[in-house]
Amino acid sequence: MPVNLKPVDNSKLAVIAGVDLAYAEAGIKKPGRKDVLVIRLDKGNTVAGVFTQNRFCAAPVQLCKQHLDAGVQIRALVVNTGNANAGTGESGRQNARAVCEALAAELDCLPEQILPFSTGVILEPLPVDKIITALPQRKAASWADAAEAIMTTDVAPKATSRTIQIDGHSVNITGIAKGAGMIHPNMATMLGFIATDAPVTRPLLNQLVKEVADLSFNSITIDGDTSTNDSFMLISTGQGRAARIDSATSAAYEQLKAAVLEVAIELAQAIVRDGEGATKFITVQVEGGRTIAECKAVGYAIGRSPLVKTAFFASDPNLGRLLAAIGYAGINDLDVDRLEMYLDDVLVAKDGGRNPDYKEEDGQRVMKQDEITVRVLLGRGLSSATVWTCDFSYDYVKINADYRS
Repeated sequence: MPVNLKPVDNSKLAVIAGVDLAYAEAGIKKPGRKDVLVIRLDKGNTVAGVFTQNRFCAAPVQLCKQHLDAGVQIRALVVNTGNANAGTGESGRQNARAVCEALAAELDCLPEQILPFSTGVILEPLPVDKIITALPQRKAASWADAAEAIMTTDVAPKATSRTIQIDGHSVNITGIAKGAGMIHPNMATMLGFIATDAPVTRPLLNQLVKEVADLSFNSITIDGDTSTNDSFMLISTGQGRAARIDSATSAAYEQLKAAVLEVAIELAQAIVRDGEGATKFITVQVEGGRTIAECKAVGYAIGRSPLVKTAFFASDPNLGRLLAAIGYAGINDLDVDRLEMYLDDVLVAKDGGRNPDYKEEDGQRVMKQDEITVRVLLGRGLSSATVWTCDFSYDYVKINADYRS
């Protein structure tokens, strides 16, 4: 079960003016489940996104990039689960276009105004006829329904909201995400959609989505595998009463960025908490680096190490595995004699080796917790970074062994 993941409460999810949600049951992989989501947007919106850097990026990712680059007004996003439409070549691109054309005909807009997304099994043809047949039969959805409709191996839906005040006006932000396995930057299989009624110019929204992604969805790892379909979209409907945000140095931008980042971090952490087979949620804080990049490299080395992750599952304070991961993280001039490492508040390593005052029972006490913080002090600069990860359990292997059955 997910590690301390709060259930989604639809009554606490803010409605975003200018966003209309609907789901359909296409029976893509299993009958009788929500597996198609349509996010319809009113005119006047702005949409920005960041996508997987996997060279085998899926057909819908390719189309999304093309449609966004065209500079047209986006009118809807359509998401299907159960099939990734990845590794499908030109036929995959044609199928993704066909879905866009079908929805565009219903909404009386251009196919280029539709952004398609897919998630599920790779290297299998998209059952495009099922999706097109289901689109006219979609039903009105809440944000909670939307979060459920994009799930694959997720155990629980993921959604959250924030409402803030900017210049005396309420601004609403609501987001949903999916992901439980094949999670690792760049990006971390995950989909994330966040919408706000705050009016934001296109250049600033493009900047905001990248800044937020780096500190949230690009700071998680479950298994070290970067998906073919990862997408994180940020939508500004512009229907709130706050003034248009057009300067990155304005107080309004900083307020909005902080709130959007809170939503994104909560969703990103929810993906880790719902990691396939996860029993523990682990925060890796790396401090004292020369650059953020080297701090993240250390965090990822710890967070994606199978030996470290299995030690966490076993509640085994195997310090050697942690130190080894730090040592191969790629900092060639790392002075290990200056390094310190903590498990929560327990100093376990310093001066190039085990802390003489460290007691095994203290390490075991921390490792038995379902939430653990690993803190690494590199002693070489002022930069820091945080990575979130989980353990590897027997169930991770079982889930992925049975994934296509």
